[in-house]
Amino acid sequence: MSAPERIPSRSVTINANMHATALELLTKGELTVRGRIREASNAVLYCSVSYDGEEAHCVYKPIAGERPLWDFPDGNLAQREVAAYELSEATGWGLVPPTVLRDGPYGEGMVQLWIEGDASAGLLALVEDEEPGDGWKAVGFADVGEGRTALLVHADDQRLRRLAVLDAVINNGDRKGGHLLPTPDGRLYAIDHGVTFNVDDKLRTLLWGWAGEPLTTEAVEVLRTLMASLADGGALAVRLGELLTEAEVAAVRSRVAALLASLSHPEPSGEWPAIPWPPV
Repeated sequence: MSAPERIPSRSVTINANMHATALELLTKGELTVRGRIREASNAVLYCSVSYDGEEAHCVYKPIAGERPLWDFPDGNLAQREVAAYELSEATGWGLVPPTVLRDGPYGEGMVQLWIEGDASAGLLALVEDEEPGDGWKAVGFADVGEGRTALLVHADDQRLRRLAVLDAVINNGDRKGGHLLPTPDGRLYAIDHGVTFNVDDKLRTLLWGWAGEPLTTEAVEVLRTLMASLADGGALAVRLGELLTEAEVAAVRSRVAALLASLSHPEPSGEWPAIPWPPV
């Protein structure tokens, strides 16, 4: 099966009242597979989910459909997707759509509320100038063919800046442009978090525009809150411990501590490709 060219969305915006309902729906609802998103490297199924008179669309990624990776344990990407959601919720920024781990038609997997992004939002661009214009941050030069290069830029946007901090904490190894879902109501959601939480530095992202710059006051306060919740016995430490290894939870704690010590956005380590490929 393949997904329709344009998939309708039942849940584009998520307010506080909807959040608990969405989690209950995703956890308890009946999943019906409607199609497959073939562009994905792992099995990604587009589904409807219904429960107690409520219905929505969602993405279901069964563990059985995960391709083995040399640097991640087999059959563990779905848990990382849920862990990214849990950490996003702990920040208060709500950057990851409601996500749960549950059984489905093809076994246990990750189920996430479907978000219909606004393709006209324009958060990324290629420009021919040497420097980014007002309101943009430079990522680096990209080969655009025929011996030409262009400057890859992203918007100087508070939502993206928050996401850059979240990605640094979860050690996101694959932050591509296609994973950004701005919505017509002004929200930004981010998806595809299977390649996260490695104990080694794996940060690969298109959001390097703030590299080396001071963290915002808001980000520092959020990181302090995370640090408290990551202490032994803390709510976030306990929840992440249900999804990740002890070493991976300790690595999250270390990354938050490093950000608070430097008070700045991280810079590429030079030991790992800094930009994912393909970038979209």
